[in-house]
Amino acid sequence: MIRRVALIPGDGIGVEVVREARRLLEALNASESLGLELVDWDLGAERYLREGITITDEEFAALAEYDAVLLGALGDPRVPGNEHAKDILLGMRFKLDLYVNFRPCVLLSPKLSPLRDLVGPLCLEIFRENTEGAYTGMGGSFKTGTSDEVAIEEDVNTRKGVERIIWAAFEFAGSRGRGRVTLVDKANVQRHAGGLWRRVFAEVGAAYADIEQDAMYVDAMVMDLVRRPERYEVIVTSNLFGDIVSDLAAEVTGGLGLAPSANIHPGRVALFEPVHGSAPDIAGKGIANPIGAIRCVSLMLDHFGRSDLGERVEAAVAGSVEAGKTTPDLGGEYSTEDVGQWITARVVGVHAAST
Repeated sequence: MIRRVALIPGDGIGVEVVREARRLLEALNASESLGLELVDWDLGAERYLREGITITDEEFAALAEYDAVLLGALGDPRVPGNEHAKDILLGMRFKLDLYVNFRPCVLLSPKLSPLRDLVGPLCLEIFRENTEGAYTGMGGSFKTGTSDEVAIEEDVNTRKGVERIIWAAFEFAGSRGRGRVTLVDKANVQRHAGGLWRRVFAEVGAAYADIEQDAMYVDAMVMDLVRRPERYEVIVTSNLFGDIVSDLAAEVTGGLGLAPSANIHPGRVALFEPVHGSAPDIAGKGIANPIGAIRCVSLMLDHFGRSDLGERVEAAVAGSVEAGKTTPDLGGEYSTEDVGQWITARVVGVHAAST
């Protein structure tokens, strides 16, 4: 079976980290006969500045026919309004209805955490609702630019949207043997939206009586992630709170350079992207950390039903950290390409040696 994968390097360091993810995909495709067809897509600031086009409806329709998309990063100082990033990234999430934003934050080595003296093994798996909340763009402004200006940003929560992301979190926890699912909200202030989330969480959770369940206000949650992150396993929350909590969880477990994410609607194309941004200040210097993008390959393989290969990638990544084969942000002296080559060789070479 042929699986088509669209590669969108995007901007800044996205070009460099996607190159290393492609290296790994090509090596696994050859060694494991995965039937992957890798297709490069020219979407990003360069195209926008060249043609004035971000992404067309026809391109959205074409991407919907792929099995997966790997996106490097979007953002360029030459486009200060980030119009292309909003249209491409948020466009794919909304127009392709990729309602699950899954962000696993795994501590590969205690030495990577700013809480290294306090924490042991950590695995925080965050399910962020991806198509509603404060990211819909609904609202408006009045008397703009005057002293009487009014700005309203709507926070949209539907029963359908809330229910399906909570089901996704519980189904994942049940299938992976996780012992706790935590809802993060601000129900003491956002009484309407918070009430909806709490009711649905209780209703869905009733089908998973063997899983411990609790709810935390978002302000208490970010405090507790610093104080006792080991208490949490699967976290489910809204679009805005998920954006915030997942960045903190990534930092607690080693930094954004390590963090992958998956945007999923079961049965449809899935979008994978490292959590870090385009980092234009280090673009082209060969020091960008490729691990976030490489771990996106792990998530993609798991999505394709090859969790065995995904686990092999994760083991190789952990091996690179343990061996000190890392980029400067993790204290190493290796280039983006060096790290990518080392991990790819480890994934394919170790398997070859064991067969």
